[in-house]
Amino acid sequence: MDKYVIAGRKRLEGSVKISGAKNSTLPILAACLLSQGTCILEDIPHIEDVRVMKDVLEHLGCRVRWDMNRMEVDAGGMKRTEASDALARKMRASNLVLGPLLGRFGSARIYAPGGCNIGDRPMDQHIKGLKLMGVEIVEKGGFIDARVKKLRGADIHLDMPSVGATENLMMAAALADGTTLLRNAAREPEIVDLQNFLNAMGAKIKGAGLDVIRIDGVKKLGEAEHTVIPDRIEAGTYMVAAAITHGDVEICNVIPEHLEPVMAKLREAGAMVSVDGDRIRVKAEGRLNAVDVRTLPYPGFPTDMQPQMMALLATAEGTSVISESIFDRRYQHVDELRRMGVKVKLEGNVAVIHGVEVLDGAFVEATDLRAGAALVLAGLMAEDATIIENISHIDRGYENLDLKFRGLGARITRISKA
Repeated sequence: MDKYVIAGRKRLEGSVKISGAKNSTLPILAACLLSQGTCILEDIPHIEDVRVMKDVLEHLGCRVRWDMNRMEVDAGGMKRTEASDALARKMRASNLVLGPLLGRFGSARIYAPGGCNIGDRPMDQHIKGLKLMGVEIVEKGGFIDARVKKLRGADIHLDMPSVGATENLMMAAALADGTTLLRNAAREPEIVDLQNFLNAMGAKIKGAGLDVIRIDGVKKLGEAEHTVIPDRIEAGTYMVAAAITHGDVEICNVIPEHLEPVMAKLREAGAMVSVDGDRIRVKAEGRLNAVDVRTLPYPGFPTDMQPQMMALLATAEGTSVISESIFDRRYQHVDELRRMGVKVKLEGNVAVIHGVEVLDGAFVEATDLRAGAALVLAGLMAEDATIIENISHIDRGYENLDLKFRGLGARITRISKA
């Protein structure tokens, strides 16, 4: 298994281009199943989760061509409605094929999905909404079997603004009879991106980005071309990297309003953050200040940036408090950061971080995607070498992470084990 070796204490400088958003790409690829023809997608990131979703689509009978960051998906001739359980175990987002398969074919069989073990993420809201649309669902042996003669529009109030449920129900409702209203919907930018792609195929959806989404069902969806939005979590990671190394980095190809919570916390900590069109510059001089962070659904501070922010606050002057309100097992990176000299105390969903001046290099292991990113950031700041194992987690969400960091002056090397 591959690993990263990082020699820290190197100030990052220069510019880095952000890739297409992982959390947009996966639902958009699932939405291609609704099309009667070929969809062309641009800015598709070369990451492991996308490779798995490509395999899922091909298993279902799609023809997929992936060249550089452009992908063509032909779902016109597909007929299979049972997803691969082996692939589902690799990635939670595989459950997003449920809604499209029911919308187009009226039946679907999926395996309970896997992915990062960062907390309970049940499918109860997905299932609740689909049942209101007339779907009969049987859960047995780790599988979900779903059937419906024809989906019908429904008025659905989600108990919580689940991103996955919002996306799955949007896609299912696109081909349903009548109108569907999704209330208390998630508001993430990736949901707006999915709406734009579905509408390009001929769907009639409005309200994404607000807490009520209206979907007027249509008879069929056709071909479309779409460019995926930039990845706000990748962008946030490089912003924190600039601050943690007391660097000066321009992050290119971003949508600044998607990053307002991250920019606000970096400014509060003492970093200089400026915006110029689709570019954000982060510059930091000297030790930063402690700040408090609470993760919330968008437009609040993203849970996917919490581990990276902890790495930053580990060397801030003073005591910081992080409250994690989204996932109940999102502190798995804490034990690994402690190996590097981070002083953090956990009290339920609250982490209290006492900043130290210097971190120590150590032998650590990535336990999930964003935890792995946090260890990389800590390694960039640490004295001596840091070795990070199990970086397959990092590969799931970051395109060419080592190459991009080396372009900024970081001393990071990927070592492959034969």
